[in-house]
Amino acid sequence: MRVSRAVADLDGAEAFYRDALGFRTTWRGPSDPVALAALGLPGATGEEAVMHLGGDEVALVRLQPPGRPYPAGSRSDDLWFQHLAIVVSDMGAAHARVLAQGGAQPVSQGGPQALPPADGSVRAWKFRDPDGHPLELLWFPPGGGRAVWRRHPPGAVFLGIDHSALAVSGAARSRRFYRGLGFKVASRSRNTGPAQSRLDGLSGARLRVFSLRPASADGPGLELLAYQPPGRSAAGMRPGDVAADWTTVAMLGRREAAPRRVRDPDGHMLLLTG
Repeated sequence: MRVSRAVADLDGAEAFYRDALGFRTTWRGPSDPVALAALGLPGATGEEAVMHLGGDEVALVRLQPPGRPYPAGSRSDDLWFQHLAIVVSDMGAAHARVLAQGGAQPVSQGGPQALPPADGSVRAWKFRDPDGHPLELLWFPPGGGRAVWRRHPPGAVFLGIDHSALAVSGAARSRRFYRGLGFKVASRSRNTGPAQSRLDGLSGARLRVFSLRPASADGPGLELLAYQPPGRSAAGMRPGDVAADWTTVAMLGRREAAPRRVRDPDGHMLLLTG
């Protein structure tokens, strides 16, 4: 599973993900025109950088013609919200490195937040990259999270992508949709309280969180964030807009040669491949 993000300045975005977050570029070149057409961008061209952190990857894409910038005043409960949660071994060092690089836009109030045991006793900090895309740093306590996060090179601070989280308006409806794509619910929680509100930068934040795992045991999962009440609709968001991330999912047993775009019930885009 890979998340792709439209950016205004590919060189600048690539430098931020490399220098602030520890990603390395493994490929840079023109975007696949067949994939762009499947996304609803026939005739568009793109240049992209595929970047890896551990075994996980993100694609940064500069499109021509460019789409609209990330909406000003966006919040964590808006239904176009999609973040990448990056696992770190040392929250203090990771937080300091992101801030030192410059360009990050903090979302969380008061720095990294320690969530209660009911929410996994994790520490987390939310922010946005220079284009406005949401990101999260995530630290697990000893023994927490998937086993892969306990196997990392000595001294590594940024380890990989744990999941991509999507704001949704109806948890049951979204679970049914993703179940049809082979995802299964691995855990669920109700998140509320002062630490969650500071983390999200939202007064009185209340949400249900459903962690989904794909058919493959490897790679990132998805989280469904069902804020109560949900935020603003993503109606009117167009393919190619900076806020319109898309998630490429390799479907086991799929025989179609060409990629196919689908949208989940709230408009988040997925590109299905074989």
